[in-house]
Formats: sequence, C-alpha cells, structure tokens
Amino acid sequence: MNILLVNTPLGEMALGEDGGKITRLYLRAQDVPAGMGQEPTPILQEAARQLGEYFDGTRKVFDLPLQPRGTAFQQSVWRALCDIPYGQTRSYAHLAEQIGRPKACRAVGMANHKNPIPILIPCHRVVGADGSLTGYAGGLVMKKALLDLESKYK
Repeated sequence: MNILLVNTPLGEMALGEDGGKITRLYLRAQDVPAGMGQEPTPILQEAARQLGEYFDGTRKVFDLPLQPRGTAFQQSVWRALCDIPYGQTRSYAHLAEQIGRPKACRAVGMANHKNPIPILIPCHRVVGADGSLTGYAGGLVMKKALLDLESKYK
C-alpha cells in the first residue's frame, strides 16, 4: 500500500492506495503503520485534490475508486453510508432498515466504527436516534467539525 500525507483544516491525514484504489483514510497521519510506501501515485494525488475541495466547500460528492476491506455485512453498511446526502444525517436505525436488517442497529454501529475510509465513505453523517452526536474514530470534535462544514456549504 502507498500512503500520501495530506494537510487538512482538521490536521494531517493520510490516504492509502492499493492497486489503483483508495483503501484507507487515516484521520490522524500518526496512525499510519510503519513500513508503508510513500509514492504519490496519481490516484492518491487525485484523492488529495478532492479532499481539499471537500474542505473548501466546493466538493459534495467524491468521484474516486474506493475499495474498503471488510465483511459482506460491513460492505453493505458502507454502501448505505454513501447514499447519505451531503449536509444530512441518518440514524443507525435508519441505516439498519435501509440494508434490510432492522434489528441490527448495534452491528451497523460497529460496521460504521470499522469504516476504513472515513469522510470519503461518510460515517460522520450517522447520529443517534435523537439526533445526538455519537462516537467517531476521529473524536466527536472532528465529527462536529465535519457536520458543521457540510451544514455551512449545503
């Protein structure tokens, strides 16, 4: 896997690519495992450009080849996350219903937590049933910042 470090308004992040597809987005560059290649491939450069546009408020939909690695259930949740429109939120229960597993709210939450490509697969758009902010790999401050950014530009 190749890694590209990206400066964002929320700190330095790292994009990961393997075989011409984005496979990771580390919300904190320091979380990148040792030994990763640092070749700025064309897909990593394009992903960095689109991520910059997202933070500038000029990009609402990413157009990148994504290949998150996970179970079939996780994949179904991550596909459903990509259906949440920019600037909107959905509950875990809503996602569970959307994938045809209405009683799987907790499992949806765990799949959301395991999302290897946050922001590009917008797990930050999932909130509690009452609209409250719930856990996020980058922390609730980052989650709020992402939701505030989208609210500002929608």
